[in-house]
Amino acid sequence: MTVFDGIAAGRTSFDSTVTAAGGTVVSDTWAGLSGGTSIDRGDYTITRNGGGSFWVSSYGSMSGQTVDISPARNDGGWWDASGRTDPMDYYNAGVTLTFSSAINSIGFEVGDWATCCYDPVTELFISFDDGAPIKVASATTWSQGLFPSQTNPASSVYEIFVAAFDDSGEFTKVSFWGNGLGEYLVFGGQVRYALLDEGSLPPIGDVPLPASSLLLLGGLGGIAALRRKRTK
Repeated sequence: MTVFDGIAAGRTSFDSTVTAAGGTVVSDTWAGLSGGTSIDRGDYTITRNGGGSFWVSSYGSMSGQTVDISPARNDGGWWDASGRTDPMDYYNAGVTLTFSSAINSIGFEVGDWATCCYDPVTELFISFDDGAPIKVASATTWSQGLFPSQTNPASSVYEIFVAAFDDSGEFTKVSFWGNGLGEYLVFGGQVRYALLDEGSLPPIGDVPLPASSLLLLGGLGGIAALRRKRTK
């Protein structure tokens, strides 16, 4: 099951899902980050998928500091000659959170996505424990990246909350990246996570999704496949 929404609504959805499943949400608002190749947050460490140092900043009304994960090709190319290719071709520009104890629910904030660079789409991906990439969002126009600001709901901003749940197993490694080559993209703000009992979530079809989650229909199949893999 996945969540893709504005920060306030997405955070509420994440918390209510975890609570309904009998879990406890742990939250970490990013503050005091100073860059480097590995950032220790106590329960987890932050590293770049392809190695190297982070550029730390803030973005809009996101809850805390962010790191730059602007999409880039692993081979150093600055354009896609024949459209978007394999998601893993952009993996190195992303970020990985490695947890000291297993979890199976995670949510985080993303900024400045879908402002440009569709060619013909811009997409976001997540993977667990180095598994296959799962598409969690896809946009073909700038309007698909706009959601209400958490500090001023009357204003639309390029700030989103992304979350994923898998109550059929556990993971300690979460990787996230995009393929919108040429766009600026930031990750962080506030990370929320939990460990749920196996089988504690309702079936995917029984959970009402916000309208924004229609963008995720392609990703739900990936989550289901992950569940089947962990069940075997």
